[in-house]
Amino acid sequence: MLELARAGEWDALIERQSGYLQLADHLRQLDKEAVLDDDGKQCKAALLEAILADDLEIREQLMARRSELGQLMDTSRRQRDLHRSYGKQAASVVDASDKFGPGTP
Repeated sequence: MLELARAGEWDALIERQSGYLQLADHLRQLDKEAVLDDDGKQCKAALLEAILADDLEIREQLMARRSELGQLMDTSRRQRDLHRSYGKQAASVVDASDKFGPGTP
């Protein structure tokens, strides 16, 4: 899942997440029945730490994507509002802003 997030494969990530959740539920049931020795407990702790680290990075990737989508929505909203207000002239203003920065008229 982490590699999918790094690659920006958001649809595939969502599909994989549903399978991940099913596996996690199955593991929870198995964990209730399992009796581990000290090595098994250490291995389990190491795996959980790795899973949590991956989960944190996936969340960071998702937050960055959410921010990116928010910016795209804002740009689209501004473009729509300008077009409603000024018609064809608005498109040139938005294009200039995207190319040269938000301070460009």
